[in-house]
This record gives sequence, C-alpha cells and structure tokens, in this order.
Amino acid sequence: MIHNDNFKKHSKLYFNLRAILNTKFCNVQQVKKGDTIRVHYHGRLTTGETFDSSEGRQPLEFKVGSGMVIKGFDEGVTDMQIGEKKTIHIPALEAYGAVNEEMIMDFPKDRFPTDMKIELGMQLMMNNGSGQQIPVKIIEIKEDAVILDANHHLAGKDLIFDLDLVEIVKSKSSIITEF
Repeated sequence: MIHNDNFKKHSKLYFNLRAILNTKFCNVQQVKKGDTIRVHYHGRLTTGETFDSSEGRQPLEFKVGSGMVIKGFDEGVTDMQIGEKKTIHIPALEAYGAVNEEMIMDFPKDRFPTDMKIELGMQLMMNNGSGQQIPVKIIEIKEDAVILDANHHLAGKDLIFDLDLVEIVKSKSSIITEF
C-alpha cells in the first residue's frame, strides 16, 4: 500500500512539474479566445465530399471568438497547440444552421430574361428590397415558376474539418509565468 501511495504522490509531482516546465521552458502556447491564429484546414461533408480546403493557399488567419468563422470551428481550435493536428465534427446547428424553409421561394419564370436558359442547380444573385444581393440556387423547375433556395449551401449539413495549427500570430495574453 505504501508503494502505491508513493507512486501516486510521485506521479502527481511528475505531471505537475512537467506542465510547469513545458510552460516555462518550451513556451507551449494554447489557443485562447482573442488570439489571432493561422490554421490549415480541410473541410468535408459526412459523405467525404470536400467543400473547402486551404491546400495550396496561405493558412486561414482569424481572431478566435470574434465571429469571423462558424461557432464550431472557433470552439474546435480553442486549446490547440502550435503544430497540433486534429479532426473536429461540427453539427449543422453549430455550422450554418438548419435549412430555413422561409428561404425557399417560388419565383415566376416570366420574370427571368427571355434568352436565359434556366437549369436545375444554377446559382443566381437576387436583389432584396434594400438593394442587397443574395445568392440563390435553382432547386426545382415547374411549368410557370422556379423554386429558389436562398439558404447557405452548407445549411442543414454536419461538417468535418481536419485542422493543423500553424501559428499563434498574436496571443491575447502571455502564457509564460515567472516562478
């Protein structure tokens, strides 16, 4: 029993000392809210289909917690360390939300230019009453109308991201503490 207690005591001391040494001498930084970071990513659907990737480009740079990326991505990079790689799963509600049926609308065919060939899946831009442009997709073609979907193309979909933290550009606060 004494041996077991000594082991527990020394194990705890070892892990505490290791954490202090890593912080003090190895400058281990973890991503925190307010940090500006650079991360490479590969985003895919649960079907395996890639929808976006930073491959061949500069890493994505953003300020964590600022709303520059979807909620689940922000939460996924939190506590990562430089050089760490991981895969995160983001449910639709923490990504682009559920499909909003109010964003699906009938649009009369006679309002399209007469020379325009209307095709299923076609991406278009519509103007709202305030002059703001909204991307829409043709999801159905009827005899006298076209069904347009103004939801984000990833709405209602669970997402998977492979992440690789490249750099913490600017840390909100210093991690290193003096003894």
